Amino acid sequence: MPDREQEQQALQETESERRARRAKFLRELNEAKELRDRVQPRRARAARMRQQMRMRTFRW
Repeated sequence: MPDREQEQQALQETESERRARRAKFLRELNEAKELRDRVQPRRARAARMRQQMRMRTFRW
């Protein structure tokens, strides 16, 4: 039984590590998007317009 508990504990640790890695990745992705928007405002505006159009034409 102790082996099973150790496996479960190791699995739990990797799950929390995975969540931490995912959170870090999403933060960095957001930063990259913001930086790109600042560097290329015209392209960012066009992308926003396309997104708005997609949302307007989307059917639920």
